[in-house]
Amino acid sequence: MDEGPINVADFERLAAGKLDAGALGYFAGGAGDEITLADNVAAWSRWRLRPRVLADVSEVTTEVDLFGAPVSMPILVAPVAYQRLVDPEGEVGMARAAAEAGTAMCLSTLATTRPSELAAAAPAGRRWFQLYCFRDEAVTRALMDEAVDSGFEAIVVTVDAPRGGNRERDRRTGFEIPASLGVPSVAAAMGVERAVTIEETFALMDPALSWRDLEELASECSLPVLVKGLLTAEDAELAVAHGAAGVVVSNHGGRQLDRALASGDALPEVVDAVAGRATVLVDGGIRRGIDVATALALGADAVLVGRPALWGLAAAGSEGVARVLGMLREELQLTLGLCGCTSPGDLTRAHVQRAPLASVYSV
Repeated sequence: MDEGPINVADFERLAAGKLDAGALGYFAGGAGDEITLADNVAAWSRWRLRPRVLADVSEVTTEVDLFGAPVSMPILVAPVAYQRLVDPEGEVGMARAAAEAGTAMCLSTLATTRPSELAAAAPAGRRWFQLYCFRDEAVTRALMDEAVDSGFEAIVVTVDAPRGGNRERDRRTGFEIPASLGVPSVAAAMGVERAVTIEETFALMDPALSWRDLEELASECSLPVLVKGLLTAEDAELAVAHGAAGVVVSNHGGRQLDRALASGDALPEVVDAVAGRATVLVDGGIRRGIDVATALALGADAVLVGRPALWGLAAAGSEGVARVLGMLREELQLTLGLCGCTSPGDLTRAHVQRAPLASVYSV
């Protein structure tokens, strides 16, 4: 009997069958030759688990604490732009599913729903806000203030997109974001009532953003500020030194700089550099609960998933997102138990090792 989709890959296939070529390419594609896009997924398989046995795993929890409050699992929904391209509810449906799953959602600056609207539509969920910084500091502050006033719990500043990446899939399909969607949070921050286009929004962003700007923003914000888009120990050190409460190891889903390090390969050096002084999250290529467990064993406090949640939304709306998150949680719980762990915090680097290199003599 067909039980429907049973993993993230199944949901991706369902989503691909529902979306037109332009929208599918926008969300699925990466920069250039898409080497980093593919490598993000492959990187997690370059690690092998070292399970421990004869441990009492009769009760296994996936719950963790993040910034002083619990979430049901160390799997959060990453910021993804323009979600109404795949579902009429868009970010609202995503937020409701995250709340149902007991985890947090990070809302993109480029969302089709304002922070205040999301909070009203899904008041029970935990919410973070992903922030792009603008040349006009008043716009940046207005975006941040709306998130704070709407009960969001953290600000996640994306720093790896001073310019847009070379996304050739969009060029081949001729895809453009419909002007009617707009960016309502930016329009409100600018004090205009018309739709603000993606081109206008990117033109307003500040390519001169510096560590000094980050420090000023973190010192003025009443919420924890995380820096998203780090891949090196050097930048992790700078982030902590300039007031970041957390970092997100990320290459923007392979959408910015092709041939950049895969997130799974960059994670260990960032964890070592942070050395427990800040929260460490990672995104990029997470498709299985085993990937989550690997990230936790390497030192991440939690992961964010973008495309998997979006495929759920495209395939079956809010219910699809809830099913994807539930699948990942169940896979993580099973992996924990089979590794001899009763909670995510039990995972350490002793539970992972690099996979052996393939030999030319392998058959």
